[in-house]
Amino acid sequence: MGSIRGIKKRKKADNKDDDHEQDATATPLDWWHHFSLRISGPLAQSKNIEKFESIFKISRKTFNYICSLVEEDMLARASNFVDLNGKRLSLNDQVAIALRRLSSGESLSTIGDSFRMNQSTVSQVTWKFVEAMEERGLHHLSWPSTDMEMEEIKCKFESIQGLSNCCGAIDSTHIMMTLPSVDTLNSVWLDREKNCSMVLQAVVDPALRFRDIVTGWPGSVSDEHVLQSSSFFKLAEEGKRLNGGTKTLPDGTVVREYIIGDAGFPLLPWLVTPYEGKGLSNVQVEFNKRVVATQMVAKKALARLKEMWRIIQGVMWKPDKHKLPRIILVCCILHNIVIDMEDEVLEDMPSCHQHDSRYQDQTCEFSDNTAYIMRDKLSLFLSGKLPA
Repeated sequence: MGSIRGIKKRKKADNKDDDHEQDATATPLDWWHHFSLRISGPLAQSKNIEKFESIFKISRKTFNYICSLVEEDMLARASNFVDLNGKRLSLNDQVAIALRRLSSGESLSTIGDSFRMNQSTVSQVTWKFVEAMEERGLHHLSWPSTDMEMEEIKCKFESIQGLSNCCGAIDSTHIMMTLPSVDTLNSVWLDREKNCSMVLQAVVDPALRFRDIVTGWPGSVSDEHVLQSSSFFKLAEEGKRLNGGTKTLPDGTVVREYIIGDAGFPLLPWLVTPYEGKGLSNVQVEFNKRVVATQMVAKKALARLKEMWRIIQGVMWKPDKHKLPRIILVCCILHNIVIDMEDEVLEDMPSCHQHDSRYQDQTCEFSDNTAYIMRDKLSLFLSGKLPA
């Protein structure tokens, strides 16, 4: 993702009382100061109530940028959103409410009580924000568009464990839900651990940025099936993705661009997975260690996603299954924006790779013969045992 330009100046509000609310940077007596004073309930008792980052998990700089992204859509139609005192919600108010809902995972009623507004208002404001972010923030979640950008990604992957020409790491996680048991149609959402869940599958770069995601599939669907049903799979199979520069090994073997995944994914010419089974050679064991260590970036990205945007971390209570994929997408976009903005909050984020701690690893039996040969050559090359 390229550099992010400065935030465009907002139009002055007609109402002078709202001027300080539209400006989130001016003086100590600014929007945040007044907003923090309006917070009530347990949240108001927090020791860090005066610290913006403790409430929203992002810096003021990132918050301002997000406001600039959604301003046009959030203010395009006359808004009747008000708090319990009848005070009209400013742009900053609305974005703050939506971000708190997404980042905390707290119930609508809890957030409503904290910010002194009806829970229906919290729900409507959050959904309006989700729609606006889908429209205005999607460019933050995209496949590398230039050779230079891809080469930088390859170099960073190679620096981890020596995997040359690697362009991404793929992994999946489950977003758990509580659904009405009386509805027999909900059985499809039961995954192998007997939880109701929705799958999120993501391809990640070394900076833990999401480059491609697939979501909306029931938890009962395997990683292999989700992948094979995706546009990413189709593009890769047609040679329209992962079709850049190749790497030639000392014996003349040509290694195309590829991503790496765990044993739950099929071994393909463009998707490298670890060796499976007992009695692996030292070369194969060493190769597996390299793949696992490199693929860790995908696990860390998904763990950070759930840690920062906790609405998808716990068990969601009877969510709208048509809206949930869009909420997941926006959480992924926000995750990337925090990285693109080089937000200081990332320095305080714990490094964790546990995003599906209740789930055992899947195993895929499919193995493409051409890919199997390439993996053998690549493993021998990395071990220094590939003949010239």
